[in-house]
Amino acid sequence: MKALTWHGRRDVRVDTVPDPVIKDPDDVIVKVTSSGICGSDLHLYEVLGPFLSEGDILGHEPMGIVEEIGPGVTELRPGDRVVVPFNVSCGDCHTCGQGLHSQCETTRVREYGMGGSLFGYTKLYGQVPGGQAEFLRVPFGNRLPVKVPDGPPDDRFVYLSDVLPTAWQGVEYAAVPPGGSVAVLGLGPIGDMACRIALHRGAGTVIGIDLVPERLRRAHERGVTVLDWNAHDDIAEAVRELTDGRGPDAVIDAVGMEAHGAPVAKFAQQVTGLLPDAVASKLMRTTGVDRLSALHAAIDIVRRGGTISLSGVYGGMADPMPLLTMFDKQIQLRMGQANVHRWVPDLLPLLTDDDPLGTDDFATHRIPLADAPGAYERFQKKQDGTVKVLLRP
Repeated sequence: MKALTWHGRRDVRVDTVPDPVIKDPDDVIVKVTSSGICGSDLHLYEVLGPFLSEGDILGHEPMGIVEEIGPGVTELRPGDRVVVPFNVSCGDCHTCGQGLHSQCETTRVREYGMGGSLFGYTKLYGQVPGGQAEFLRVPFGNRLPVKVPDGPPDDRFVYLSDVLPTAWQGVEYAAVPPGGSVAVLGLGPIGDMACRIALHRGAGTVIGIDLVPERLRRAHERGVTVLDWNAHDDIAEAVRELTDGRGPDAVIDAVGMEAHGAPVAKFAQQVTGLLPDAVASKLMRTTGVDRLSALHAAIDIVRRGGTISLSGVYGGMADPMPLLTMFDKQIQLRMGQANVHRWVPDLLPLLTDDDPLGTDDFATHRIPLADAPGAYERFQKKQDGTVKVLLRP
């Protein structure tokens, strides 16, 4: 089959690789019909190379048609249409039972002291082959895949794999009071969708902040109050002017480790990426640093007693945090990988012809799998209005 594979920093290629096969009785093989490129895929493209091996198959936002089932699968049959959550979660362990599927005890990567495995996302998360491919082996076939109806286009449902539950959890963790205010830092796929969800759930003021004109315009068209980070010397003060001088009730950081405006951390990440993998991976797991400009801005922006919700991925182990300010402002902080299955019951009823979240036209680009390397480059450079790319294997 054809699959997108990692070969080095900023080097991804579509290669011919062996087809996946049934290994365990409850495995299913899915023929992928759509697979998204996620903002966190760019961390693999740019920063997290020490935790990848050449030839690793990327991608964690797939959906498709069940092609084959193992002898222990009773809940699906060939021909069923399914979305595959990015968490590789068993659905039966203690943490899955608590709705913490990203912490699945069955698939935890104990070698690195990490949580549950993820599709297509480094040794830290199990080095499980990903879904930017023609076919995907999916374990826990009775519990993990989400069956969806035939008929509507893939665009209606594919974001159940990651974008929708990640954005929904980000808003849930932000705890925006009814009619309250929330600022969203970063209007990539997750930030954009978080704005839509916050409005849908009754936030009175939703402020979207970015520095890419196309992303700002896209959010504005959905009713979001937008601020161009580049147009303000003090972005926190600009937000306070929109929120009675206090700051918003909540801030969602949808940017993460590769924020703009952090040249020292950027240089450290680039130098680390040039080291031998064994040295670089140990360094990143013990003394790695992130670009924290977005998170520090969130701390400045949020009102006293407010909440910060982190949806953007961070990976540093030695990040300096202004704990005096955080304590003094009585900030509440929530974060973590999205627990996909926890939010599916909330989201599926919204994926209707009324399309309240705008999923049907959420993608900015729909391209063949063969064109994926160029799409990664354009997405990383924020070119050609790229916000959300769907690959069609």
